[in-house]
Amino acid sequence: MVTLFLKRGPGMDAEAEIERIQDFVEKGNYHAAMNIALSALNACRRNKDQAGIHMFIDIIKGIVQKLAEEFGNQA
Repeated sequence: MVTLFLKRGPGMDAEAEIERIQDFVEKGNYHAAMNIALSALNACRRNKDQAGIHMFIDIIKGIVQKLAEEFGNQA
């Protein structure tokens, strides 16, 4: 698990969100993983949490990379 030091908005638990995202990625449910990651990114934006914004952008990039590896051209 990743330990994060984010400004917490009402109801936001970054560690729990990351665990949920990882669970969905492991199950191949990339749509749900992206939705949660985008929601967390928006929560960070509302809280002016630049470190959190960067972190969730990196998580989104990781989801896209995993998706591309699974479904992209194998040539």
